Amino acid sequence: MKKTLLAAALLTAFAAGPALAQMTADVKFKSGNYGTMVSGTITGKEYFDYKLGAKAGQEMFVELKVDGTNGNGSAFFNILPPGSDNVAIYNGSTSADGTARIELPEDGTYTIRVYLMGNDRDTDKTVGYNVDISIQ
Repeated sequence: MKKTLLAAALLTAFAAGPALAQMTADVKFKSGNYGTMVSGTITGKEYFDYKLGAKAGQEMFVELKVDGTNGNGSAFFNILPPGSDNVAIYNGSTSADGTARIELPEDGTYTIRVYLMGNDRDTDKTVGYNVDISIQ
């Protein structure tokens, strides 16, 4: 009886807790184009994954610009290779200008993850952003 009540209490606690909001979108380039711009907003611990296919040896360019915030505007992005378990080949929080230009090491679907850090993340601030993405 006690085990059943404990299990029910644990399930209720986990179900009632806040869920980490993750959003995903596939990036498509218009016919004849090699790039596009995506825009969005994220709040607190949310993150947004943009997925696009590419080939080994191609160069990926990504630039993030903040477009409005009720905090400090501390938005960043990482680039994750195909099959990654959250291990980035580019970490935007170490970039001074929010820009990446990297040669891709393998064929597959890459993920550009936009996220917040610091006070904006910890105090549930909202940050709008534009991400310029191209592959050549």
